[in-house]
Amino acid sequence: MDNGKRDNKDRILSIRDLQVSFDTAYGRVRALRGVRLDLYRGETLAIVGESGSGKSVTVKAVMGILAANGRIDSGSIFYTWVNDKGEKETTELTSLPQRTVRERFSGQHIAMVFQDPMTSLDPTMPIGKQIMEPMLIHNRLSRSQAKQRTLELLEEVGIENPPKRFGQYPHQLSGGMRQRVVIAIALACDPDVLICDEPTTALDVTIQARILELIQQLQKKKGMSIIYITHDLSVVAKIADYVAVMYAGRIIEKGLVNEVFYDPRHPYTWGLLASMPDLHTDSRRLYAIPGTPPNLILPIQGDAFAPRNRFALNIDYREQPPMYNVGGHHRVASWLCDPRAPQVEMPPELRERIARMKKEAGLK
Repeated sequence: MDNGKRDNKDRILSIRDLQVSFDTAYGRVRALRGVRLDLYRGETLAIVGESGSGKSVTVKAVMGILAANGRIDSGSIFYTWVNDKGEKETTELTSLPQRTVRERFSGQHIAMVFQDPMTSLDPTMPIGKQIMEPMLIHNRLSRSQAKQRTLELLEEVGIENPPKRFGQYPHQLSGGMRQRVVIAIALACDPDVLICDEPTTALDVTIQARILELIQQLQKKKGMSIIYITHDLSVVAKIADYVAVMYAGRIIEKGLVNEVFYDPRHPYTWGLLASMPDLHTDSRRLYAIPGTPPNLILPIQGDAFAPRNRFALNIDYREQPPMYNVGGHHRVASWLCDPRAPQVEMPPELRERIARMKKEAGLK
């Protein structure tokens, strides 16, 4: 995808002011607090942030698989798809019951690869039958057609000897092969959107690289849009076109990958980038963002990141910052981007690291 263009005509998913909460024994957790995000055809969107920031909740709302105690309080999710007549159609997913979203769109148009293949696969069913199942339900193929397509998919995702693997059970496969099977299941109905929720977390580094390369090859071949959820920024730099940084249920910085990686403006993004392991640093300590994320049961006054932000202004404790346009596709929710705010420079160690990253990437 051309990183310089995000054409409205090619927009496939549009999330607007999405608010999601969960009822718990301790009170209502406001997990998403007004998420705005777009996904365009053929692009890879990476959503990054600490655990509990709202990354997985966002995509589960899209898939219609929120937990029973979860609910969409407000906002909308517009999905543009091609119907059986070959015509473009836009559906507002939050207006439908979750079950309807799952039956009409999940698996068929929007598919998901979860982080642990062993919890995604049925240990009592051969993998071939598990890949066939969505094709039998959604595409209404005959069993022989579905089996033939399953063997093709196993070959596509790089599993050797598909006829032999077809009858094997998940426990007979390695972790990397199980994740390839999960990807094959997700691709069974040729979805427009593939959501990958930390798909390589449980795998070793070598297998991680192979899985990422596989997903990129399949995307190029099939023209899919991909949402990639991760906390590993080194992965994002390699695969993403567009990046959204989440904190406490909000997107606090977003833009093209080069804008966010090489010109980060939010102190939280500075912290995430500075906390990446770096072989070239002189420091023996790995940077960590001080403090802990806020308790989303309690009301948040002002900027949720303010208590952890050493650059926080007085207004950060009183008012939530708007999303500032800082050029190009780059948007940042920080009072530091206000023209009236004092000039604050990113930490010099991070500036040096970004200079090295740009040099390694061949950028000026």
